[in-house]
Amino acid sequence: MKKTRVCELLGIQYPILQGGMLWLADAGLAAAVSNAGGLGVISPMAGMKPHGNPVKNLDKQIVRAKELTDQPFGVNIPLDLRDCGLLMEVILEHEVRVVITAAGDPRLYTELLQSAHTRVIHVVSSVKHAKVAEEAGVDALVCEGVEAAARNGYDELPLFSLIPQVADAVRIPIIAAGGIADSRGIAAAFALGAEGVQLGTRFVAVQENIAHPNYKDAIVNAGDTDTAITCRPLIPSRSLKNTEFSQVLLAMEQAGASADAIREFMGHAASRRAGLEGDLDNGEAYCGSSAGLVREITTAKEVIQSLVAGYPGVVKKL
Repeated sequence: MKKTRVCELLGIQYPILQGGMLWLADAGLAAAVSNAGGLGVISPMAGMKPHGNPVKNLDKQIVRAKELTDQPFGVNIPLDLRDCGLLMEVILEHEVRVVITAAGDPRLYTELLQSAHTRVIHVVSSVKHAKVAEEAGVDALVCEGVEAAARNGYDELPLFSLIPQVADAVRIPIIAAGGIADSRGIAAAFALGAEGVQLGTRFVAVQENIAHPNYKDAIVNAGDTDTAITCRPLIPSRSLKNTEFSQVLLAMEQAGASADAIREFMGHAASRRAGLEGDLDNGEAYCGSSAGLVREITTAKEVIQSLVAGYPGVVKKL
C-alpha cells in the first residue's frame, strides 16, 4: 500500500485510521491498531459509566495507551461535548499528537492544538464544511459519507459522491469514512481522491474491542440491507435496523413523532446499552452499511494485514 500525505502527516506506516467509537474506542483498541501500523483513536467516553467523568476517563485512557504502544495514536473529540474545553486541556497536558474533531466549529481549538504541535483532523460531510475546515487551518479532513455508522451529516451524501467533490474543493489530505471494510473500498476511495481511510464498524468486530459479544455477533451476522438511518428529527444516525429498539424508532418517525418524543424514547446513552451492555432491544446498535462485508471476528492486526495484503491485487485488476 502506497505511502500518502496522511502517513507523513501522522507518522504512521499505513493510511488506515480506526474510528473514534463513542463508548468503545479505548486505549487497548487504539494501541492494537497503532501497533499494527495504523492510527488508533481513543474516545473520552470509552468504557465509561453513563454518568461518569469523561475528563478523568480520558486521562486514564491516554496513560494506558502510552503504556501499550510507542506509536502515534489520536483522540476523538466531538466539539458539542459539554466538557470539551477540559478534554482539550488533558490532551495538551499529555502531548497527544493527533486530535480528530467533529460536530462543531473547527475554528474553536485548531490553533491552540497546533501551537502544541498536535495535528488536527476535522470530520466533514459536505463541500461547504470542508472549505470552512480548511480555512480554519486543520491539517486534514475525514470525509464521512452516509454509509457510516452513528451520526451522519444532515444532507446524507454518499461517500463516493462526496470524496471527489471535496477533493476538487480543498488542497489538504482527505481521509474517507463510511462503508469501507476491505481493500476494494480503500482502492476505490484512493481513486476518487482520498489519501487515507477510516474504518469504524470493521474495528468493532475485533477481539481487542470492548464491545459486548451480542453487538459484535449482530454485526457479523448482518447483511447488506440490515442497517437504516434513524433519528432524522434529531441527528441522522445509521444503526442495525433488525432490533426492537430500531423498529420502534422507525415507526415513531414514520408516524411523525416530534424530536422531543424521540429524545424521550431514546433516553440517555442508548448506544452504550447496545454496544457495551449487549442490550440490542433497548439500545441503539450503531452500524455502518459495510456490516455485510464483515464476516468474522479477528484481531485488529489481522484486519490491517488483510487490508494491506489485498490492496495490490485490487489495483492490479484496475
